[in-house]
Amino acid sequence: MSRMSNSRGRLPGGAGLAAAGLAAGALVALGWARTRFVVVTVDGASMLPTLRDGDRVLARRRPLHRVRRGDVVVLEPPQDGPYLPGPAGPDGRTWNVKRVAAVPGDPVPEGIAGEGGTVPDGALAVLGDNPDSVDSRQRGLYPGDRLLGVVVRRLNIAPAPRQERAAWQKAPTPGGP
Repeated sequence: MSRMSNSRGRLPGGAGLAAAGLAAGALVALGWARTRFVVVTVDGASMLPTLRDGDRVLARRRPLHRVRRGDVVVLEPPQDGPYLPGPAGPDGRTWNVKRVAAVPGDPVPEGIAGEGGTVPDGALAVLGDNPDSVDSRQRGLYPGDRLLGVVVRRLNIAPAPRQERAAWQKAPTPGGP
């Protein structure tokens, strides 16, 4: 007498189990990345020529003690003073992208509003790359507890604004002057 199998489908394991494992691993990796990285869109010209309005940057969340002079950072501006922050973004917060000029213990750079001596613990002096930036020159030191993170890379580059060429820059047209 022969035996017939009445099982259908496949036994657990094999490719199905591997796919489930990959999917679970991808979810864990995504969760890990979301706790450590954030994408920020640059709004304004304060970081020209390094970053343009519309550039998207990837910032890694970092505590203040891991920030170095020269880092480009994302942080909230001081909430008081004559230069109040602009409108809040979708998350209800206003973020600035600036370059670190001094960290706690460094001498306060010349021209920083209302400061002298050394940068105290829990504060940063930040400057925009554009001399017209509103930064520590107007707002004073930024609170370190409002630091989101350090920019690790630009994700895209916003196209340069289109400029009309001057007449002398245009190629002559056939039959034209």
